[in-house]
Amino acid sequence: MGVGKNTLVKFVDVGVGVKGEVTSPTYTLIHEYPTPQGLVVHIDAYRMADQEELYNLGLEDYLPEARLVLIEWGKPEVFPDSLEIRLATTPQGRSVELIPHGHAPTPALGQKDGY
Repeated sequence: MGVGKNTLVKFVDVGVGVKGEVTSPTYTLIHEYPTPQGLVVHIDAYRMADQEELYNLGLEDYLPEARLVLIEWGKPEVFPDSLEIRLATTPQGRSVELIPHGHAPTPALGQKDGY
């Protein structure tokens, strides 16, 4: 895969106050990071066949309690409140699109290096 998912999670985690090393949960599937405002949960569900497998990991237990749940998931239609994030590098710089599932893309953000 190697498309920067963990790099994005590290960026988000630092932004919300996670201290310490942020690593990929590829083999453990779930990593938890405490912050003063609550738990940040990173789940690697990219290889799961369906949402049942994800719920069997305990997703529903995290949703009401966690400050933020970041799920690497290849099928956004499963989560109607999910947000798709598209990152692109062009000759003009980098851009970020935030797309709530079921909506049109937002205008690109951060047209310069550094997001």
